[in-house]
Amino acid sequence: MRSADEPRPVRVLLVEDHDMVAEALQLALDRADGITVVGRARSRAEAVADVLDHAPDVVVLDRRLADGDALDVIAQLGSGGARVLVLTGDATLSVAVQVAKAGGAGLLLKSSQLGVLESAVRDVAAGGVVFDQELLPGVFDRLTGRGQGGGAALTARERQTLDLLAEGATTDEIGRRLGVSRNTTRNHVQRVLEKLGARSKLEAVAVARREGLIG
Repeated sequence: MRSADEPRPVRVLLVEDHDMVAEALQLALDRADGITVVGRARSRAEAVADVLDHAPDVVVLDRRLADGDALDVIAQLGSGGARVLVLTGDATLSVAVQVAKAGGAGLLLKSSQLGVLESAVRDVAAGGVVFDQELLPGVFDRLTGRGQGGGAALTARERQTLDLLAEGATTDEIGRRLGVSRNTTRNHVQRVLEKLGARSKLEAVAVARREGLIG
């Protein structure tokens, strides 16, 4: 039983739709001093409901869930005071900025060591923000309007590729119109996706439109 002067453990809601990953994360967090997992959700809808039921201090949120991109519900999850820490496989500047703009408190790679996750949960619960040190300056610049948008790092050929993607062109069509091989086209498309923090061509176009890179 907790004594009167013992600090209350950090209450964590874990949102992850892969059971083996969720079990490993829960085991690690429950073993950490001062942290307890109060609930597990497998979708955005479950997470929104569980935040109301469990009143967590921190939501550890997998970005890619069966019912969509979890970045879209960060504000809703945090509306009651919970701090949201996003786990992702693509920790790019564009994704980090999206997390910060939505009100998220941090972004970690899913491949991070469990000890890093434990520290991040504590830091976020204490009011801090946790972003990779290589991303944090860019996030700050973008939020304060001092940095250029997500398309700043795109080369001229990558911008042409993005424009053609927005027109609905296929990989073969892009290659023909740019006069490059299929493999080169694939490389251009992949770099566009990486730089915009997107997992698909459609998402890349959506991100580009949201950031004003295309009309």
